[in-house]
Parts: sequence; structure tokens; C-alpha cells
Amino acid sequence: MTASLEQLRRCHFAVDLGAARTRVYVKGAGLVVDQPSVAAVNTRTGALVAVGELAEKMTGRTPDYIRVVRPVSGGTVVDIDMAQRMLRQLIGERLRRTLRRKPRLRAAACTPHDADPLARRAAVETLVGLGAWRVELVDTMIAAAVGCGLPVEQPEATMIMVCGAAATQVAVLSLGSVVAAERVPVGGEVVDHAIVQYLRHEHELLLPSQSVRPLQLALSSNGLTREGPARTEIHGRDVATGLARSVHVDTAAVRNAIQTPLTAVLDGIGKVLRDCPPDLVADLADRGIMMVGGSALLPGFDHMLRAATGMPVHIAERPDVCAALGLGAMLEGRLRPLALDPVST
Repeated sequence: MTASLEQLRRCHFAVDLGAARTRVYVKGAGLVVDQPSVAAVNTRTGALVAVGELAEKMTGRTPDYIRVVRPVSGGTVVDIDMAQRMLRQLIGERLRRTLRRKPRLRAAACTPHDADPLARRAAVETLVGLGAWRVELVDTMIAAAVGCGLPVEQPEATMIMVCGAAATQVAVLSLGSVVAAERVPVGGEVVDHAIVQYLRHEHELLLPSQSVRPLQLALSSNGLTREGPARTEIHGRDVATGLARSVHVDTAAVRNAIQTPLTAVLDGIGKVLRDCPPDLVADLADRGIMMVGGSALLPGFDHMLRAATGMPVHIAERPDVCAALGLGAMLEGRLRPLALDPVST
């Protein structure tokens, strides 16, 4: 954990800037923002047209002078100015006025475990532009582990897998720190792209918009599991004619299409286990893997991991907001550090 618990307890709000969604936790108020990390900009005037869900609905549907942008990629801020403008709109004027009244406003933010100094500086500058006097950085995997209730401060192993939109992070935690970690460049977007390519090559079908989650369209009702429906109807545009067309997709073929990107996650889990001390690996045999992140809800993903690793695999109760809730628990002082018993002399 980059920042200490005492430093985090002094923070007034926390931000989880993800590639897919942005979440803001305010001390004493809870989770106040949970919106897509998207902004629509008028290129003629530079004005912000929309942010969040409304901007996401505009993807692929705007005229030439309106551009839909994502200022965050892979958990890293790639456009500081746009990220600040997006956050100001998402937080709202009323809440910003309340935060500005705080003397020496402090903020906390999540950063990926392997974030370089430039990525960390971008996260700090984004929140400093919102009026924060000091910004504390917290490892995303530790924040997510706290948010789903794992005993990260104890001298025992806990394995967490953060399934994001752009990447998947796997780590073993003990005593509040990361013992071994691996970042796999496979996330929900890569899985979606694999399905898009399958539909294009096998059925000559294009999906209507990039804003529509193809996984949710093609694999509704647990289509990734063998107990799901054998065939699913999906609507799109014909590659040759450009006309609207519907096809019936074989879900077993779709399962095979996404096996390749998902096997990279298994390789990452194996590398983390090989880098861990044997004592910690023994703890994980009973405790297993905790899955968090929006892509953890991929139907059948947990079953595949369970069959491949032989370890118990669990999905957090609210996997998409675990990191934000973990930051909130640290701000509210609900996480207690390991207390040593005094030694009598």
C-alpha cells in the first residue's frame, strides 16, 4: 500500500478512475458517483457536450464535430485536462462546493500495481486540478481486496484477481502488501473484440455500435456455460450489403472463440503462484481466488478458472465497485492494522 492507513484516514474523498467506469467515494456520504469514463466534446468550440452514461450512448451516433473520448486507458489517465473536466461534471457543482470548504482538501486514488512514475503523476495532477491539496495513492489490488472483505492485514495469503476492461491483474497479498503480482493485457474489451471478430468472419455480421457490449448481446442467459442456451439470436449489419440482418449464433462456437484470450489469464495465475513462497501457496489451496472487477461477471469465467487451477474461485458480492468501497473503508477508518501483543518482561 503506497499510503499509510493514518494518511488515508485524513482524506476527504477518493476516486477510482477506471478504463470503463469512474467512481467517487466521499467520506461520510458513501459512493456518490458511478458512471462510465466517457466524455463527448464539441470539436468546434471545445465545449463539453456530455459525460458518463449519456456520452457513452453517443458513441458511434454523433455528427463529425462531436468526438467521444475516454481520458482513462488501462487504469492510467492519458488526458489529464479531459479527465479533470469529466470529473467536475460527474461530481456536480453542489458537491464540489462542499469539498472546497474543507481546509487542506485531501484525496485518495487507485493506481495499478505496475504503474510507472508518469502514470502516478498523472493521477495526482488530475485530483490536484480538482482542488486537492494532497493526493494519496493506493494499489488497486489492495483497495479491491479491502472492499470485498479479504483479511489483507493478516499474516496469511489471499489471492485476488482484478478483472478490468483493459487488463487483468493477479496478486497474492499478505500483511497489507503485494507478495507477487502479474498484469495480463487481457480484459473485457479483448474478450468483446474476440466475439466481434468471430461474428465478422463466420457470419459476416457487424455489430451496430461500439457502445453496445457484444458479450451481453450474444451470450445472454449464461451462454458461456454448457448449461446455457445452445443458440442465441443477435442483430447486426451485413458486411457485404450494409443492411440489417439477424443470425443465430452457436454459443459453443463462441466459447471456443474466447478461449485464446482467457488462457493468457491462466498463464498469469501460474506465474504468480510460482513466484510465491510455498507457505503462502498452501494457504491458497483452501482459500482460493477472489474475483473482482466488472469483467469478473463474465458468464462461466469462474467455472473455467476452477477447472483449470483446481482451486476454489469466488466472485465478490459487488465485484464492480470493490476498489471504490475499499478506498471508502480506509477513509472511514474501518480497516485496522495488525496489532502486536505487548511482550511482558
